[in-house]
Amino acid sequence: MNTAICTLFEGHYHYGVATLSNSLYNQGFRGTVYVGYRGELPNWAAKGKKESVGKWSEAIVLSPTEGLQLVFLPLTTTYSLTNYKPDFMLDLWNGPEKNADALFYFDPDIVIEDSWICFKQWVNCGVALCEDVNSPIQEFHPRRVGWRNYFKNFNLDLEYKNQIYVNGGFIGLLKKDIAFLQLWKQIQEYMGDAIGGLEKSIFSNQGYHSTISKMEGFTIFDKSDQDALNATIEVYNGAISYIGKEGMGFVSGKPTMSHALGAPKPWKTNHLLRSLHGRVPRNEDVVYWKNTLSPILAHSKQEIYKKELSVKFSKLIGRFYKL
Repeated sequence: MNTAICTLFEGHYHYGVATLSNSLYNQGFRGTVYVGYRGELPNWAAKGKKESVGKWSEAIVLSPTEGLQLVFLPLTTTYSLTNYKPDFMLDLWNGPEKNADALFYFDPDIVIEDSWICFKQWVNCGVALCEDVNSPIQEFHPRRVGWRNYFKNFNLDLEYKNQIYVNGGFIGLLKKDIAFLQLWKQIQEYMGDAIGGLEKSIFSNQGYHSTISKMEGFTIFDKSDQDALNATIEVYNGAISYIGKEGMGFVSGKPTMSHALGAPKPWKTNHLLRSLHGRVPRNEDVVYWKNTLSPILAHSKQEIYKKELSVKFSKLIGRFYKL
């Protein structure tokens, strides 16, 4: 199976891009990771060669090791990048990856913990999605009822499938299921007016302050792309393959990947300071630093050593003092 991967970032999230790519390689992925970005590239990425890739005349192509290629694609969209996922994936499938059998999107704060073979098997079961920490949401929850009422204005009928509410940080699908992406893109465009435009999202720049306009009563799109993704499931007629909350490490069980929700991100975390407040290192912190050394070195070896040491000391403190 010919597969490709993509992600989106701006600012300090480049650290997550490097570690996500390392974890993919370490779990057996071989191929191309397409990285859509805004702003400046970090030094480790800027070492690549400038090439023309599809409609992007100034792509940067980096080959850190045999079998792995990162293609950095500068974006001009005004959308919040969290609302740009289906657009970017469709651009890839209609352009440089037109021959790919499967395409995966990962948020740059995800680390892969399961064999890449598992992901390739997963997309053959249906559109691959993972349950969110805020799941479940029942059939007559105001959010789901709000979606149904809102999209009636656009002649879209949403049909309740089940109570699972999925996370927007990951999706994988086969080319034959491309209609799902087209629906997701369309639904987000319809959603735009309700949130004040697709420039708005739960994130303010790289922070965690929502810029979404409040609706009177329940704000049914306060997770923007994620709410649109879940509404898409209710319109789509094909198969959806769910993995539960354990899939992203939100509950105990074997994680398929680790998703570092909220703040601080693993590359921003001061573990010793957190330990003094009774907070032990999270699994997403541990697996992040385990995957920082190769094949891409975005942090200095000295920083990696210090962080791994601080994680160990913080775990020790956590044996005696934690909340």
